[in-house]
Amino acid sequence: MASQCSSSVGGAGSVHSTPLSARIESYEAGEKKSISDIRRTFCLFVTFDLLFVTLLWIIELNVNGGIQQQLTTEVLHYDYHKSFFDIFLLAVFRFAALILAYAVCKLRHWWAIAITTAITTGFLIVKVIVSKLLSQGAFGYLLPIVSFILAWIETWLLDFKVLPQEAGDEIRFLSVQHASDHEPLLYPGRAVSEGQFYSPPESMADSDEDLDDKLDLEKPIV
Repeated sequence: MASQCSSSVGGAGSVHSTPLSARIESYEAGEKKSISDIRRTFCLFVTFDLLFVTLLWIIELNVNGGIQQQLTTEVLHYDYHKSFFDIFLLAVFRFAALILAYAVCKLRHWWAIAITTAITTGFLIVKVIVSKLLSQGAFGYLLPIVSFILAWIETWLLDFKVLPQEAGDEIRFLSVQHASDHEPLLYPGRAVSEGQFYSPPESMADSDEDLDDKLDLEKPIV
């Protein structure tokens, strides 16, 4: 019975301690990664933003008379009213700022992406109003609209996915760690000694002697 009691107590402690320690170890293993999975997805989308805008700009250069000739026209002889080069630079700016803030520095605030999105939105609105891009065919519509949409998708992804999920993971880790800190009070690490529940059986010899004494006392005195 003593062994059963000690095994049950030890089993209860192991049942409660194993899931807690496993959850803490899994979270600490995630913390050892360079960035979380959802943040890596965000950085991948930022990279896609740069590559997609670059691809559209290269296609626009090739369609309008050849890449080499159009590079000379749009870069060396840059004209704010006709060139798409500044939209490409805007994508480079978003990529550099967001990767530096959220991949290198691992910020947990939205101020960096708020700045990049505000600059992108303001620049594109002014360029569409002032410049003559809309008279240059489909790319005059496509590049500003794509840049605008990608910038706001990045903002939504960070503000509604990355930051809330990382904050929730941290809260869960702290709660699990708090529970593990109080666990030894409920389930001590040392096993219960069998001696604490041991009661020696009555000796048969002692029982026989007690019976003989009682019989002697009951005999009549002659």
